[in-house]
Amino acid sequence: MNMITSMRKLSKEDLSRFTRHFSLAEIGQEGQEKLKNARVLVIGAGGLGSPLLIYLAAAGIGTIGIVDDDTVSISNLQRQILYTTAEVGFKKVEVASRKLSALYPEIDIQIFDLRLKDENGENIFKNYDVIADCTDNYKTRALIGEVSARLDKPLAFASVLNYEGQISVFNYRGGPAFKDLYPNVPKDGIYKENEIGLLGVLPGIAGILQANEIIKIITGYGEIISGKLLVFNIQENRYNLFRFSM
Repeated sequence: MNMITSMRKLSKEDLSRFTRHFSLAEIGQEGQEKLKNARVLVIGAGGLGSPLLIYLAAAGIGTIGIVDDDTVSISNLQRQILYTTAEVGFKKVEVASRKLSALYPEIDIQIFDLRLKDENGENIFKNYDVIADCTDNYKTRALIGEVSARLDKPLAFASVLNYEGQISVFNYRGGPAFKDLYPNVPKDGIYKENEIGLLGVLPGIAGILQANEIIKIITGYGEIISGKLLVFNIQENRYNLFRFSM
């Protein structure tokens, strides 16, 4: 993957912090430098975004953008592990930025306290290497899919409902796009947020799997889930991998 940033070297603290990564032949110091120079945009800092952001920062991603215009509410805390009761009413992007910087001080956090729209999406996306869709509505997912495909940006996708999650990667090295899997996405959601059942641990599992795909995209380790959709059900301990094409 071609990075859009200049090379940042690993610091002395990095050499101590990431020793377990260095012991992995598929990552090593070279892979860690790729992570430090990577720019990842995360859209949605909620149930999926919380674990994803934590693990991206812990992995040493050098630049993370966060798009979210919401504030923390008490009903978020069952699944959005970035936040605490004391932070109810605060802006999610501000709380997230503070906590991720505390976890990895060398990280560059760029916050966008706004709702993603067609007129601002391309201007934001163009400055990042990988896009992560952590949203919860059809309209925004379709928009993210369209803009990321237009700019040829790898898109790590996840969605959750009840006990089931889905994971895929779009636009990877000429691979299928979001529209190839979901050609007829409804313009409006069919659920109201307070009517959706969602076990709190589910977005945690999905967000971590999503983080793993992003790390693979950046470092080149492992097999990317491009052209495939992982569907898993935590109630039944069932994992299925479906293939799809352009």
